[in-house]
Amino acid sequence: MTNPIYLALDIPQMAPAKALVEKLKGHIGGVKLGLEFFCAHGHHGVHEIAHASGLPIFLDLKLHDIPNTVAGAMQAIHVLEPAIVTIHASGGRAMMEDAKAAAADGCKVVAVTMLTSLDERDMARTGLSGSAHDQVLRLADLAQEAGLDGIVCSGHEVGAVHKQWKDGFFVVPGLRPGGKAAGDQKRVVTPRAARDDGASVLVIGRPISKADDPVAAARAIEATL
Repeated sequence: MTNPIYLALDIPQMAPAKALVEKLKGHIGGVKLGLEFFCAHGHHGVHEIAHASGLPIFLDLKLHDIPNTVAGAMQAIHVLEPAIVTIHASGGRAMMEDAKAAAADGCKVVAVTMLTSLDERDMARTGLSGSAHDQVLRLADLAQEAGLDGIVCSGHEVGAVHKQWKDGFFVVPGLRPGGKAAGDQKRVVTPRAARDDGASVLVIGRPISKADDPVAAARAIEATL
């Protein structure tokens, strides 16, 4: 079985980022590069990490703009050969359809439904009613209708989404092994719980990268799966 753990490499400096992935590459299944890293290092940085790790790259760019612009951005990253790219489901069906059509062959396009740093109070402040659970399910339906490969959601919703989208690809961030601090995440579960509920990819950052022994931390998490 392929290791579902993708390391969230939220380190803006290249040298320590490369050192960490080289140390962990035998204990993770892929590397997630987000906006902080991409803005600091661009295409060159992605190539550097891909070469250092030899693992699939997840570009967590959360693209959200008019359909034509998002399609152009997807085409611009073909050369990076990402395994997974994120867009925002709230960009609408047309944007999601164009993003998928513009993606490279073999690249999974997944839609961010609701950030794991948000809860119902945050939703209300932006004019959204109802629960986070219902909002995720609505956006998951829209992403499926748009022909995307899957969605990003918290471990609290992945089980329900999996029931309605049997062959979907589900990325779950905001994971914390038992006893670890949640930090700025509000809707968290353990990696094992998310995997049992249907998560395809487990995105884990600080519990590994900030551990005294990152290799031991990654191995301990993998042992629970």
